[in-house]
Amino acid sequence: MELENNNSFRKSDIKILVVDDREDNLFSIEAILEKDNYTIIKANSGRAALKILLAEHDFSLILMDVQMPELNGFETATIIYQRDKLRNIPIIFITAHDYDEDYIFKGYKMGGVDYIYKPINPELLKMKVGVFVELYRKNNQLLLHEKKLLGANESLQKEIEERKASEEKVKLLNDQLVQNNAHLKSVNEELDRFAFMASHDLQEPLRKIMVFSDKIMQKLNNDPETERYLRKIVNSSNRMQTLINDLLSFSRQSMTTSDFIETDLNKLVKEAMSELEIEIEKTNAQVIVNELPVITAIPGLMRQLFYNLFSNAIKFRKDSVTPVIKITAEKIPAESDLPVKRINGNVYYKISFTDNGIGFEEKYAEEIFMVFKRLHSHHEYEGTGVGLATCKKIVEKHNGAITVSSKPGEGSVFTIILPEIQQEKAAESKAQLSPKSDVALQGFEP
Repeated sequence: MELENNNSFRKSDIKILVVDDREDNLFSIEAILEKDNYTIIKANSGRAALKILLAEHDFSLILMDVQMPELNGFETATIIYQRDKLRNIPIIFITAHDYDEDYIFKGYKMGGVDYIYKPINPELLKMKVGVFVELYRKNNQLLLHEKKLLGANESLQKEIEERKASEEKVKLLNDQLVQNNAHLKSVNEELDRFAFMASHDLQEPLRKIMVFSDKIMQKLNNDPETERYLRKIVNSSNRMQTLINDLLSFSRQSMTTSDFIETDLNKLVKEAMSELEIEIEKTNAQVIVNELPVITAIPGLMRQLFYNLFSNAIKFRKDSVTPVIKITAEKIPAESDLPVKRINGNVYYKISFTDNGIGFEEKYAEEIFMVFKRLHSHHEYEGTGVGLATCKKIVEKHNGAITVSSKPGEGSVFTIILPEIQQEKAAESKAQLSPKSDVALQGFEP
């Protein structure tokens, strides 16, 4: 039978209650069914059957003799079906009566499902018991499936509720993001206006410094030292004016390809050193600059980058030790990993800025690029903590990256990764060189 193929349901799990007042009948029925390995429970009266059913109610089938003293089979069945837990147990009546329709109807009315007539036919008994056992098995399977479906439905309902909650949360976060973006846009626009106004207001006193310094220089009578100092004032004023213009450019929310031009980094390093000439002379700093590349960049910002790095190296020098600053550059192999997204076909350079200053602990390697972050008090070293943060922003504006490695007392190495050509410029160059471009085809005659 299919029952035996169900590993989770064995015939020994089937319990059958046999009720008859005669021991020989009980023994006979048990002998017929024992080969099927059912669990047979016997009761020799209706009352004995009821007593058993008070303690156990997991029977698959009841075989009930109709003619019994005190409580007959029909009366016992009526009492059994009054209990909810027993109501679904099928009862097969065993009787010696002929096929009397009123008698049969009475048995069905009491809750019986079938009849077996005496003398019992063993094969017929086994077949009928097998049918009801199979029905019992399938009913249990249905109940099990129903339980699983209810569990799955409960789990699905919970998942739906969680998903709705998540969607509501995402919607709320999106609304907050939209509001934050709108606020950020407003703040950026306000900052742009502030930067423009501040830069404009700064240029007016600068122009006066430059004009009056020039007038003083015209009235000097062969005083080289004073003239030298005045020229320093004029040069610094010019540098500040350039810096203000660069800040205006830097504060713009978007950069255009026209901002990036072919730039010789060697020239910018020299200009940065010239601005720090007095500090370099005071500290007797030795500056070693190897050949640097020519890249597309915003010259004013790159000049500020080198100026900040030079100034940082001189500021954080060791006492009684001559500052040594070395700048080197090398082309990065095409197969090397980069801390930035590589543009196919573009060349990248690594520029190293090395000093022999006081250094710092490696755990601060990322923090020093944060705005206003200082590793030393203002009393030890002057400054606002903006310089290196500006360096990081300048490098990132050029689609590059800047990192630092250092040890206390052993100096620092700032490593700058920069592309030779900016992505927009690279796209323009590729379009100009492509024979399929519209520009290349204009005026072409075969």
